[in-house]
Amino acid sequence: MTDSTPALPKSWDPADHESKLYQGWVDAGYFTPDASSDKPAYSIVIPPPNVNGSLHMGHAYEHVLMDALTRRARMQGFETLWLPGMDHAAIAMQTMVERKLAAEGLTRDDLGRDAFIERVWQEKAEISGNIGEQMRRLGDGVDWTRERFTMDEGLSRAVQTVFKKMYDDGLIYQAERLVNWSPVLKTAVSDIEVSYADVEGELVSFRYGSLDDAEPHIVVATTRMETMLGDTAIAVHPDDERYAALVGTELEHPFLDRKIPVIADDYVDPEFGTGAVKITPAHDPNDFAVGARHDLPMPTIMDEEARIADTGTQFDGMDRFEARVKIREALAAQGRIVKEVRPYLHSVGHSERTGEPIEPRLSMQWWVAVESLAKAAGDAVRDGSTVIHPKSMEPRWFAWVDDMHDWCISRQLWWGHRIPIWYGPDGEVVCVGPDEQAPEGYVQETDVLDTWFSSGLWPFSTLGWPDDTPDFEKFYPNSVLVTGYDILFFWVARMMMFGTYVGKDFDADKKVPFHNLFLHGLVRDEHGRKMSKSRGNGIDPLDWVDRFGADALRFTLARGANPGSDISVGEDHAQSSRNFATKLYNATKFALMNGAQVPADGELPDAADLTVADRWILGRLDEVLAEVDAGFDSYEFSKACEALYHFAWDEVCDWYLELAKVQFAQDDPQRSRSTALVLGAVLDPLLRALSPVMPFVTEVLWKTLTGGESVVIASWPTRSGRPVDAAAATEVDDLQRLITEVRRFRSDQGLRPGQRVAAEIDGLDAAGLSDVRPYLDSLARLDGAGDDFSATATVDVRLSAATVTVRIDTSGTVDIEAERKRAAKDLAAAEKELAQTTAKLGNEQFLGKAPDNVVAKIRERQQVATEEVERLGAKLASLGGS
Repeated sequence: MTDSTPALPKSWDPADHESKLYQGWVDAGYFTPDASSDKPAYSIVIPPPNVNGSLHMGHAYEHVLMDALTRRARMQGFETLWLPGMDHAAIAMQTMVERKLAAEGLTRDDLGRDAFIERVWQEKAEISGNIGEQMRRLGDGVDWTRERFTMDEGLSRAVQTVFKKMYDDGLIYQAERLVNWSPVLKTAVSDIEVSYADVEGELVSFRYGSLDDAEPHIVVATTRMETMLGDTAIAVHPDDERYAALVGTELEHPFLDRKIPVIADDYVDPEFGTGAVKITPAHDPNDFAVGARHDLPMPTIMDEEARIADTGTQFDGMDRFEARVKIREALAAQGRIVKEVRPYLHSVGHSERTGEPIEPRLSMQWWVAVESLAKAAGDAVRDGSTVIHPKSMEPRWFAWVDDMHDWCISRQLWWGHRIPIWYGPDGEVVCVGPDEQAPEGYVQETDVLDTWFSSGLWPFSTLGWPDDTPDFEKFYPNSVLVTGYDILFFWVARMMMFGTYVGKDFDADKKVPFHNLFLHGLVRDEHGRKMSKSRGNGIDPLDWVDRFGADALRFTLARGANPGSDISVGEDHAQSSRNFATKLYNATKFALMNGAQVPADGELPDAADLTVADRWILGRLDEVLAEVDAGFDSYEFSKACEALYHFAWDEVCDWYLELAKVQFAQDDPQRSRSTALVLGAVLDPLLRALSPVMPFVTEVLWKTLTGGESVVIASWPTRSGRPVDAAAATEVDDLQRLITEVRRFRSDQGLRPGQRVAAEIDGLDAAGLSDVRPYLDSLARLDGAGDDFSATATVDVRLSAATVTVRIDTSGTVDIEAERKRAAKDLAAAEKELAQTTAKLGNEQFLGKAPDNVVAKIRERQQVATEEVERLGAKLASLGGS
């Protein structure tokens, strides 16, 4: 190592570098693209995390993949934008603030709408920086100068523009429909905010009509007794002869001054229960459909907090669960309970935000008519305008968009985009656009829009639309959307619907929001279980960053990523990735100590002047770069990372560096010089290819190796164009096998790993390995055969062209007699194990009773014992035993 050789610290400590490197990249403007550039564009917008939260491992996974794609694209010469931002998360944010107010003894009503919203903005300002700091710790190469928020001025303008356009086109309307209702939040919620869990309830059978069996009556069963106050029919199957005479008649309601008609509908399964079902149209999705078909009344019997209301019964004012019990007791008192109440396990929807059971409730809401929008979203995939990766997800996509129901977009909240509908004093309704004013005396709609409405505009609203901005012109459509398959319907479908809807007014190349849709899977723990708070198996990504470094976290996640597939991770994976970073560091440090440098054009010697090891590693580099490109291009990150990992560790570090040591030790300045150049020619592209997933360690190593400004703006490595030397590959493969077998043989002989022994070798020339003896001697710890050489052990290694025989003189280095006794003892034990397993497997009575897994284990033991008997027998023979 000369005085001019760049120095690296003794060891790699990520904490010493990551923060400074990241801030340096930001300050240098590497992540800030120029919209006026002539370079082709590559853009990704971040799936906006909720402003009130923090990044979990799923976010980290997604961010690593997006960062890898954009870092690579930047190196490939694209004008690259990765645009960051956050979602206002209407329900989550409002719920959080209301909890804080409750701790202060206040409600939102105490503050009033304007003051409450101001309070939410204050909370947003205080906590939103947390996510940004996490992203910096992960190494996210986003353009912070273009950061957006779903309720900033520009995005609000986009929301109002789209709403008015759709309203004017008749695609947004108001109607009374059944929705998921949260009694705690007092708002409709989307399907994605409802989770289903099996609940142990009660199935109660009760009687409508006469208590006299000879008079008209019908028995129905329910787990939600309270909803019978909203029953407006009893339904039976049209072909059910048991009830044919009752269809068209009416039965008295036990508590209400009205009669209940008996109707016939194919919805009813005559084989289930009594074959008759109660119909409550305002509180059950299936009943709502039946009620609509039969034009039934749809009375809502609960208020917004799920208390019984406006029924005129003694149950008014009761909570739904209290009413469930009281109504059952009242029916029992009338003699209408016809069976013993029995436990019944059934699936119940719960609010993701508050945990309480969701109440299906008939409510006046705002809706989007999705038929034409969904068709356009489906057609964009069908005609290839947007390509889904993996293709296997296409059927799921078409199943959703081809059978989509109208979308409820109104929420009874204060925080969010307020619906731009205004009501006049005489019932007039107007929709007000962003550049318009409502008429004097008009009052705005109090509901806000579903968060998915504004996030559905994210690909183009973040780029300045509806204005024709340079960013929109340059970076839209997005090159790819990276997101989880679990929100394919909830977010992706909305973006595709909005994108194709507004895209009708765009140029031909802007008809879809993104050209590619890469769907990744979920992050699971090392046992394949979904991460959750209840299981306690969640992993804080920053904990891994602190313990293993950002590169280790990133490589672990990228190495397991394939389109549509879930990924399992545990600490062992992170430790392995940390060890990989250390391996790269030590390898580069060794290379630098031996004068490695990146060859200038024409400086690398011709193939004829390179060693077989040099030609082999350069050929492997070209092959690996091709694999890496194929992996990235198809979003198969795991294939790219696996190729880089095994090339770097198994081939560069474990083999070429060891072979290079032999070349450096030959006291040949020209050979040392060419070896140093080959090391540079390999490490330079290797570090560049790894940099998208391991940006920190590769930045330090690449800059030290090359003297370049930054690997972030270096060019993406390409293949050399030299033909791969197949003969060199075969020769090195034979050399590796020979060294490996000799090492194994030495171990069998009881030689210490570093112990040198005299050896005589025959067959190298015939095997085409006439020049490898220096490598073999160094890596297998062999010396030449002297005059007093006496072979005490022999191994034959079959290679591609011939067999090489290695005879070793272990006299004086190994206690032959002790080794012979040890081998004989081990052989006897192996023979005993083989005899026992063979006897068991030959016992038909045993095989007839033993479980398959037990038999499989015994077969495995038999195979191991067989191999041990062969190996130890050969060893004993080589030691002169019998």
